[in-house]
Amino acid sequence: MHQIDIPDWARARARNPVDGLDPGRTALIVIDMQNAFLLPDYPVGNPAAAEIIPGINRLAASLRAAGGLVVFLQHTISDEPRFALTPWQQRTSPLDAQGGYLLEPGKFAHNLTAALERDAGDYVVLKYRFSAFLPNSSDLHDVLQARGIDTLIITGTVTNICCESTARDGYMMGYRIIFVSDATAALTDVEHNATLLTMTTMFGSVLNVDETIDLIAG
Repeated sequence: MHQIDIPDWARARARNPVDGLDPGRTALIVIDMQNAFLLPDYPVGNPAAAEIIPGINRLAASLRAAGGLVVFLQHTISDEPRFALTPWQQRTSPLDAQGGYLLEPGKFAHNLTAALERDAGDYVVLKYRFSAFLPNSSDLHDVLQARGIDTLIITGTVTNICCESTARDGYMMGYRIIFVSDATAALTDVEHNATLLTMTTMFGSVLNVDETIDLIAG
């Protein structure tokens, strides 16, 4: 688990803390908890990501019980014109042993990890860019607006890439942001804490799993 280090001065400078929420208008966003990002035999595997699964499951159970929404995002590679990457971006997408993209739908690497506890009322949304809120990335915004969601709880991996990108754009789309410090995972503590610092000072509240569950219950 990451060693969390958020300076006191950063908390004192917090611009947009979330001090309460309506569970019925809140969504837990679980980002890219897929086999490709969790298993060490893949080139993009992140050992820290497996450690946050119990916390994500606790958050999901708590929010479901309170009437909120749980959304699982899956990072995806596609040749469909709306979603296709540019050639130079394609070169950075991880490949399987046969030279195909790891994150194509239908591949084991693309699947959500079986360790996540899911419910029939949850949503699964394919995401084609680091941020889920870009128009060429996903229809997440439409899903959330249809449910009247105004607050997002951000979890998943990788902290400083897809989680941060989605949180930043979600804030700019008008959502209140809770970024869960021990239910997000990066490759190093330095990268993880850099994102937590940015989230704290400007984009929302950085809370741990227990604090977030208390907020849901409150």
